[in-house]
Amino acid sequence: MTYNTDLLDKAKRHPEKQKNPDRPMGAKPDWIKVRAPQGKVYSETRQIVKKHKLTTVCEEAGCPNIGECWDKKHATFMIMGEVCTRACAFCNVATGRPDALDKMEPLRVAVAVEQMDLNHVVVTSVDRDDLPDSGAAHFVKTIGAIRYKSPETTVEILPGDFRGKQEDIDSVTRAKPDVFNHNLETVPRLYPSIRPGARYFRSLRLLERVKEVDPTIFTKSGMMVGLGETKEEVGQVMDDLRVAGVDFITIGQYLQPTPKHAAVDKFWTPDEFKQLEKMARAKGFLMVSASPLTRSSHHAGEDFAKLQAAREAKMNAAAAE
Repeated sequence: MTYNTDLLDKAKRHPEKQKNPDRPMGAKPDWIKVRAPQGKVYSETRQIVKKHKLTTVCEEAGCPNIGECWDKKHATFMIMGEVCTRACAFCNVATGRPDALDKMEPLRVAVAVEQMDLNHVVVTSVDRDDLPDSGAAHFVKTIGAIRYKSPETTVEILPGDFRGKQEDIDSVTRAKPDVFNHNLETVPRLYPSIRPGARYFRSLRLLERVKEVDPTIFTKSGMMVGLGETKEEVGQVMDDLRVAGVDFITIGQYLQPTPKHAAVDKFWTPDEFKQLEKMARAKGFLMVSASPLTRSSHHAGEDFAKLQAAREAKMNAAAAE
């Protein structure tokens, strides 16, 4: 069997996974294949990211949509370094002891957003359990810097769980991102093996708390399928998210980064994703994105405009009753 050598090299960034036996990485079905990154705009986007010494989750997580997104000048900035304090079984971001925070990073992100002339920007991060506030203040500064440099740009954030500390969740929420995204990633039964450093109900409570602090902020969450979950379990996650008031759910296919990561249990077909989308819409989400290549920040700008329109339509319908 032939492996992607670039991803195999990246596996060395995961010392905690090296004890794992190699797990087979079979051929992907036709509906998973994407074109290789190329083109002038892709190169320009890459140059801006490198010029400002920024990290993107597009590169670090090996996102299959990097070619499409960067060709449209869409990039998800990953702040607080490129080393995560957690070791999720699905993730290709490096694990270890992170460096100290770069105090100039919020400004560099803001300058890159301005130079790329972004209408919508997504900012995510590694988990920083080594920091007293898990990086909450750094998120607040980054949101503020983007607002200062590009006041018309809408801001979507995708942070970790802040270890469930309400004061940190509240401080980031009060910075008023337009979208507060936090991914549940998988069903609760699989958390011990797939997301051992996290807690399902802690993540769910975070999303609920955002709405309590500021009901005007859109909340969003995503999950992967293909790790051994059942359709019924996915439906229960949807129900839990709706109870927490979440507006937007994304569902995509899990893709195994290296032989040391969790194996793919199943490739869900495009028709099965359509069924999941239909189920989610029936449960009342304002927005649903469900497809094999859906990722939480894929088409984020276009989806934000649709979110706004969906909320307005819902409010108009309620007023007419």
